[in-house]
Amino acid sequence: MSNTDANMIVNMSRRNLVTRAASMAAALVVPSISAAAKPDAAPASPNHKEHRMSTITTRDGTQIYYKDWGKGPTVVLSHGWPLNADSWEDQALFLAEHGYRVIAHDRRGFGRSTQPWSGYDYDTFADDLATLFQTLDLKDVALFGFSMGGGEVARYVGRYGTSRISKAGLISAVPPLMLQAPNNPEGTPLAAFDGIRAGVRADRSQFFKEVSRPFFGANREGAKISQGTLDWFWLMSMQASTKGTLDCVKAFSETDFTGDLRKFDRPTLIIHGDDDQIVPIGAAGLASAKIVKNPTLKVYSGAPHGLTITRKDQVNTDVLAFLKA
Repeated sequence: MSNTDANMIVNMSRRNLVTRAASMAAALVVPSISAAAKPDAAPASPNHKEHRMSTITTRDGTQIYYKDWGKGPTVVLSHGWPLNADSWEDQALFLAEHGYRVIAHDRRGFGRSTQPWSGYDYDTFADDLATLFQTLDLKDVALFGFSMGGGEVARYVGRYGTSRISKAGLISAVPPLMLQAPNNPEGTPLAAFDGIRAGVRADRSQFFKEVSRPFFGANREGAKISQGTLDWFWLMSMQASTKGTLDCVKAFSETDFTGDLRKFDRPTLIIHGDDDQIVPIGAAGLASAKIVKNPTLKVYSGAPHGLTITRKDQVNTDVLAFLKA
């Protein structure tokens, strides 16, 4: 065999090896690309849908995020200002572990919900809540609101009635009216709310760090509030939109829920701390208990505003007993 013939054979062998290697690589790569490109490709697991973010869309296009934990009778939780659904985690976990389906949403402009420019009023909040109820087809719901969320509960009942509601709860809640007025002398002066708005505009981050202390009563002698809890409050607060944060101050301070409370015709639990420095009990929990028909009133001695965290075991026990009654 000549040198020329030998070189031709070697070159042909090399080309065959390269061609075979390329074919093998294509066989491995092409199917995975094709499967990924198909929009109707089979999900990775039967529970694929459970891992998608849970949102509903309101009539103005706002996306409202919600958590949906557990199975059983439904409990819906409405959070306070300027927080989000995570602030309910002690109650949500406890109730889900005790046989309830717990749904907690982020109000528009807060947490993981979208941040529209407008709609930060209680009529809109109630409409958003109604959309949640209708989209998920919720019935026989125990509806609880904390702080600002108590106003959402009240306005929902005022606008939509109680056909989907089995029980209601107001915890450290703002109704019937926070703002001081001739017919509400125990309310908070307008200057205090102007100060909140000024603090948010001047240095929102530092303002929330400072507010976290009276929120949980950490400024009281002997208080044992962890730095982690204070930091958690700050983190949730900073996730809220600045516009929504500011607009909601007017909403929760100046909205009168007296007429809404008069429409409550389901068992209602009212929980309030008598050392609440954010929503003083006199113009709030005690006043609401005089308007709502036959409420169950629980006054927590020495408890601050954020009692769902500082007194979580007591709150959980009282809420569970109320649900089972």
